[in-house]
Amino acid sequence: MPLPQVTEQNFEQEVLATDLPVLVEFGAEWCGPCKMVAPELEALSRELEGKAKVVQVDIDRSPMLARELGVQSVPTFVVFHQGRPAGGKVGALRKAQLKEMVEPFLPRAAGALKPMEVAELLRRGQVVLVDTREAPVFARAHLPGAVNMPLDEIKGRLAELHMLPGAPVLYCRAGDKTRDVAAELAEQGVPVSFLDGGVLDWEASGLPIERPD
Repeated sequence: MPLPQVTEQNFEQEVLATDLPVLVEFGAEWCGPCKMVAPELEALSRELEGKAKVVQVDIDRSPMLARELGVQSVPTFVVFHQGRPAGGKVGALRKAQLKEMVEPFLPRAAGALKPMEVAELLRRGQVVLVDTREAPVFARAHLPGAVNMPLDEIKGRLAELHMLPGAPVLYCRAGDKTRDVAAELAEQGVPVSFLDGGVLDWEASGLPIERPD
């Protein structure tokens, strides 16, 4: 699905006046690297639908805008948050790198913790990771020091969960299942944290995984 094209005429409305963070690609039709990165941008746009906007600006059609923002080469990526530029990068980037630019400005679910935040809390001994996947999956590989408590058992083992020697942080493969459980528990007055992005984002952040010898 093609990305929205923004021009000097509607830039304020589409980028500066929106409540969502916006990733803008400044590119051009003649730009080879822009064509290479297009599928990455489109995939990111689908993933962040409702949380952030991803749009394109053609510098040949909006030269004044490109000059005002100091765009000197294409593709250039700029994140706008609350009507202001909040960061930029130049060159053909992968989806993970583009997402990294936007992530600090995305709305978070209650209890969500990013991998690097969890890693720091682990280092301080303040949390215990709770792997909610099935036992055979846990046995093959899990996050450092994690205990196994399958997802369908969590609600019946809340006392055990809160007797761990640190605040429990739930995790699953992608973070979606533990996000939903954390939301349900919060509604019942039992707030609990979860690893945003799950094992996939943990590994993508270059953090260690424990595997049996």
